[in-house]
Parts: sequence; C-alpha cells; structure tokens
Amino acid sequence: MDDLLSRLGQALLMSFGMFWSIGWGLVVGFLISAVLQVFVPREKMIALLGGDSVKEIALATGLGAASSSCSYAAASITRTLLRKGAGFISSLAFMFASTNLVIELGIILYLLMGWQFMAAEWIGGVVLVAIMSLIVKATYPKRLVEEARQKANQASASPQHDAAQIEGKNFLAKLLSREAHIAIARNFTMDWGMLWKDLVLGSLIGGFLSVFVPNGVWQALFVHGLPPAYQVPLNATIAPLIAAVSFLCSDANVPMAAVLWGSGISFGGVLSFLYADLIVLPLLDVYRRYFGWKMAAYIGVVFYITMVLAGIIMDVAFTALGFVPQPNPNMRTEMMHFSVNYTFWLNLIFGVIAVYCFVMARRHPMSHGGGHDCCSKK
Repeated sequence: MDDLLSRLGQALLMSFGMFWSIGWGLVVGFLISAVLQVFVPREKMIALLGGDSVKEIALATGLGAASSSCSYAAASITRTLLRKGAGFISSLAFMFASTNLVIELGIILYLLMGWQFMAAEWIGGVVLVAIMSLIVKATYPKRLVEEARQKANQASASPQHDAAQIEGKNFLAKLLSREAHIAIARNFTMDWGMLWKDLVLGSLIGGFLSVFVPNGVWQALFVHGLPPAYQVPLNATIAPLIAAVSFLCSDANVPMAAVLWGSGISFGGVLSFLYADLIVLPLLDVYRRYFGWKMAAYIGVVFYITMVLAGIIMDVAFTALGFVPQPNPNMRTEMMHFSVNYTFWLNLIFGVIAVYCFVMARRHPMSHGGGHDCCSKK
C-alpha cells in the first residue's frame, strides 16, 4: 500500500513537471494564435479556398498554421469551410496544418523533446498535406463530398472566433489599441477554454504511464530491437492506432510522445503518434456526425495511411541527415526536479500575462455566444 501511494505521488509529480515544463510555451503560443485570429478575417480565409489547386492547397496550409486550433476545433472549422464551398482537399489541408504546423505545439516539442522533434513536426506537417493531397486526388470520392456538403449545410456552423474590426493607422497601432487587447484576451481565453482539459489529461496520462508502465511493455508493443528496416515501418503503423485509443487531442499527446521516446520507440513511430491526433476515436465520431459515416470512414483511412507514410519518410530523412536525437533516459528524473531557473522565471512572467488576459476577458465578455462547441462534445 505504501509503495502504491509512493508511486501515485511520483506520477502526479511527473504530471505536474510535464505541465510546468511547457507552461510558458503554451501562453506564448496562445498569444500568437490570438493575435492572428484577431487580424485574419475568417470570411476572407474561406473565400480564398474555393478549389483544390496546388495554390489553394498551399494557401489553406498557411492559413491553417495561422489558425492554431485544437483537433476538435479544426474539425468544426473544416465543416464550415465545406459548407461555404471550399475545396475538399483544401479543407483537409487546413485541418492538418491547424493541428500540426502550429507555433505552440512546436514550442512544447522543443521544450520536452528537442529541436529535432519541433522541426520534424513542422516539416512533417507539410509532408502530411502533400501525401494526403495525392491520396485524395487519386481516390476522389465525388459523391461522398457532395453528401458531406449537404449534411454540413443541414445545421448552422458552430460560432467561431471572429477577427476584430479594429481601427488604426497601421498594424502596430492596431496591436497596441485597447480594442485589440480585449479581442486578443477573448481569443486567448477561448483557446485556453478549449484545450486546458486536454492538456491536463495529457500530462496526467503521460505522468502515470511513465511511472506505472515499464519501458519493456512499450518496447514489446512497438516491436523494439529489430533492424531499422523492420522497426521503423512497424512502429509507424502501430503508433497511430495507440494514439486513436488514447483520446488525446493535439498538444495534449506530446507528454505521452515523450514517454514513448524515452522508452526507445523509433523516431518515426513517435512522429506518427504525434500526427495521429486527428483520428482519435471521439473525433472520428465527430466526423460521422458532421459528414456521415461513409465520409468519416474515408477520412479515417486516408488520414491513417498519410500519418504512417509521413512518419516513415521523416524517420528515413532525419536518419540520413543525422538529425535523430538520442532518447533521454533521465527524462523522468528531470521532470520531477524543480529549481529557480529560466523555466521558473518564464512561467512567472507569462503567467502574469495569462492572468491579465483572463481578467481583461472577464471584464469585457463577448456579447454573443462564441467558442468551439465541438470541443465540449469530447
């Protein structure tokens, strides 16, 4: 009993350590995301994505990266894009980009796992879009797309963050205005409201699994110790399936990915796990409700194949370049050790900024319903 309580304490400490390590990075990411959402009108974004040309797919990828959404919010926005007439491939590209090319995710990966994973996530996000586009172009389900548009039109789209109409002579003047501060604070708090449960859950799952599941279990599950020619594709194939049943959304699966990496899972397998936040089981059910079960099945299969291939490609490329880092066997110890260092001061500084945003948003509540209702359905 004493041993169990001790391990529970270690798991909770590890969970807090994971969250502590990424706290200031989350605030930075949410702030940048809020600024972009305030100054990029959604109506203009939708109007630019009316087809599936290379230019429109590239534009959708860039706009998705700027939108910085959780997986559930990305699904909701994709429904809106389809309902407004955006191209099917462009809409899916937006979804991939808004969950894999976002700034806060890269910061979290850098803090927990190193610059190599940050670079692989961002470069891999482009690879994901490219592979998905080729697969969908080769198998384009015209009838399912039309049915999905009809189903999306049957219900009004979820209310989203609207870009604020802020007066000013230039971008800097607008950014420094009180109206911009209020709008940024509102978007910051709405993004936090969407993701905090997933982030806490991800840290708890990562902490408990790091303490209670021995490395040998992960090594057996992911077929550890085989030659790279076998282990890389096998790990990349298994990882998205593990992610699908983990129920972890977007940034929340990073702590779990760190645990897998520390356990000796291949680089590509960890990346496939990170990419797979768009096929967790609750999200597949969201696709079913939004677009119908046939389209949900099509999206699930296409996304799974895309994530596996992207994980393999990135593993091969980074291995060839010598960029694959060594796993950190001391990660657990480091996560449970706290000191007054740069992380402490950055968390303190950006914690004050976050409090300011919450206070500003509370004093100036939105006059209409906002936010992403899809996230409440998780």
